[in-house]
Amino acid sequence: MTIEVQHIRKQFGQFTALDDVSLQFDDGELTALLGPSGCGKTTLLRIIAGLEFPDSGRVLLDSDDASARHVRERQVGFVFQHYALFKHMTVFENVAFGLRVKPRKERPSEQQIREKVKKLLELVQLDWIADRYPPQLSGGQRQRIALARALAVEPRVLLLDEPFGALDAKVRKELRRWLRQLHDELHVTSIFVTHDQEEALEVADRVVLMNKGRVEQTGTPAQVYNQPASPFVYGFLGNVNLFHGRVDEGVLASGDARLATPQHTGVRNGEAIGYVRPHDLDVERYVAGSPHSEGVAVKLRRAHAIGPLAQLDLERADNAQLIEAVIPNERFRELDLRDGETLLVKPKRMHVFVDQGEGI
Repeated sequence: MTIEVQHIRKQFGQFTALDDVSLQFDDGELTALLGPSGCGKTTLLRIIAGLEFPDSGRVLLDSDDASARHVRERQVGFVFQHYALFKHMTVFENVAFGLRVKPRKERPSEQQIREKVKKLLELVQLDWIADRYPPQLSGGQRQRIALARALAVEPRVLLLDEPFGALDAKVRKELRRWLRQLHDELHVTSIFVTHDQEEALEVADRVVLMNKGRVEQTGTPAQVYNQPASPFVYGFLGNVNLFHGRVDEGVLASGDARLATPQHTGVRNGEAIGYVRPHDLDVERYVAGSPHSEGVAVKLRRAHAIGPLAQLDLERADNAQLIEAVIPNERFRELDLRDGETLLVKPKRMHVFVDQGEGI
């Protein structure tokens, strides 16, 4: 099923949750709605489900206007963050619930229900706990049962609201791999809400970045990470170092540093910010008298070198700004760095946003 939302607006009192949002979700696609708390992603998900109604705008399901349809008529499966399982029912009965409450004309026979629930429990790899009750399960098991229950009614759309938010980091990582694998088997059009950047980039076919009720950028995980459309997107997707200054004829002057910005050769004295991810910084020893145009002079405050990468906490020599660099551990050992040492960092890749209609 394809889903399209057109010019959706939603207010709660004076708060604007969604401000003219238009998006299309393709058939069989797994999309992540990503953004900070309060950006409108859960409200949009609930409007698509029919659990909320917009103040204006339309929701189209396979090109049909479903804006006024009740949630029961939209053929959606909804998975909540906190499982929402019935504690007094067994795992089997929880999964069977949606089938048992269907109108009599649509309700499968008892034998069909048993066969379907058995297949779903096998699909989520939990057929061996069919007789247990939710309080006897781990958080990861409960969330898989919640997903099986949502799939039981054969939804044309699967909506997941922070599905792994209540779980610890290790279980969360295991489940998101499992969700990706499950989606590849079923190909149900799916939308999940998350504020976890790593989760969105790892699991989704497409990522929708939201901020303050608006869409900042949409694209594949690689597109939004490598080609951020705004300072917000760059800052939200992982750690980033900021170099404030002014751009003039292709050079960003930031404190004592002069950093090349060839994409902005036409700019004259524009206020700007350079964004550099920690792994996009080269680190070498500082040689006294070397020109600042080659990089930024820093002091090494602390090094954390465990595993394949070394994280360096650095302090700029000119303005005491803190910078984070990540280099291979082999390179760290080769340099034999010591706390307090003066180093030179050079951006291998820097994205500069100039205050000329680019919205710093």
